[in-house]
Amino acid sequence: MASRPKQQTTQEPPIDLPVGFNAWLLDCSPAPNCGVCQANWKQLTAAKSMGDITQAARHATEIRDHSSGVHS
Repeated sequence: MASRPKQQTTQEPPIDLPVGFNAWLLDCSPAPNCGVCQANWKQLTAAKSMGDITQAARHATEIRDHSSGVHS
């Protein structure tokens, strides 16, 4: 039985994003008096400080989704 090649799970070498891209990606502000937005803001801030931009972007998306009524 032939062995399978190792599946690549990350970009190698890492991709350097343009300066300012993360700021654009994370651009959002939590809606006042929305517990879901406030919780996502705290998680976004924590993920960003740990360098996990992917997770931070997920929280930013949740915050931006407030205006569409997803969790209002």
